[in-house]
Amino acid sequence: MDLAGKTVLITGARRMGAGVALALARRGADLAFSYNRSREDVERAADAVRGLGRRAAVCRADLTKAADCDGLVAHVVKELGRLDVLVHMASRYAKTPFDALTERDWDESIAVDARAAFLCARAAVPHMRAASGGRIVFFADWLSRSGRPRYPGYLPYYVAKGAVGALTEALALLVNAVAPGPILAPPDMGEEERRAVERETPVGRWGGEEAIAHLVLALIETDFITGETVRADGGRHLR
Repeated sequence: MDLAGKTVLITGARRMGAGVALALARRGADLAFSYNRSREDVERAADAVRGLGRRAAVCRADLTKAADCDGLVAHVVKELGRLDVLVHMASRYAKTPFDALTERDWDESIAVDARAAFLCARAAVPHMRAASGGRIVFFADWLSRSGRPRYPGYLPYYVAKGAVGALTEALALLVNAVAPGPILAPPDMGEEERRAVERETPVGRWGGEEAIAHLVLALIETDFITGETVRADGGRHLR
């Protein structure tokens, strides 16, 4: 797909999403962003897109609600005239020990990481068909893609991201997923822990948002790769 003049909706653009948005805008796309709580981050990303001469729209939505997903897509089409690409990055990453895990914890993770992917895709597909085709890029995780539940305390997250991979296969054609590994260190991570991650990563470094932006671009531009969940983990799955 040639992105010039196309419209891309990104959900969950708080961290990696900003870099992805700028890469898409540089290829000529207009961008729409959704947020639930982090409006300031999304507004900054939208301003950066406008600074590149492209249009940007921002809309609040609770992606666990079907009505909000439908309303979000309708808002994008109203503001920007069309919808060609959905990049679903919204996620809930919360550590809870198994013995403390509640039904609510489980439901919230599944709702944000798996159910919302389906709801956003269901809302977006009719508009993509009206524009003679589109692309969907979901976000999974390198752990679930590799079948390695290595981090205790993230059971619902791991299961939900595994479901994203299954959804990707079931919805294809021209639906793919990205499975990030060590891309951006959490703000509260100490220096020694950051270095330990680098030592465990065969390429010896964190990927940075550019690694994700390049992969998302490739999956949007291809018309032959479909139903794939592609790891961007610097080789972590090999260790």
